[in-house]
Amino acid sequence: MITCHIRYVIDPFQRDAFEAYAQAWLTIIPACGGDLIGYWLPHEGTNDVAHALISFDNLAAYEAYRARLRTDPAGAANFATAQQHRFILREDRTFLTPVTLP
Repeated sequence: MITCHIRYVIDPFQRDAFEAYAQAWLTIIPACGGDLIGYWLPHEGTNDVAHALISFDNLAAYEAYRARLRTDPAGAANFATAQQHRFILREDRTFLTPVTLP
């Protein structure tokens, strides 16, 4: 299993717009094959960093998910909203594997 950690730097003055964007992914991501763990918004302290975690069986499953996401009408619309309103300033992806007992 791998988990994609997405770290977003967002415009803190458009937090509500980012929240609506994240809420849309709550149904789109599972429909396209991702196991969405969740989205997290800044609450206290740093006000411009948000996070998302999405798990997949392996990297090939992630790549297939990304291909489906690009052709999904709801996904394309959500990406377009983010580009139009520019509430995401930066997005970083890190792929993680769980630590398990031997």
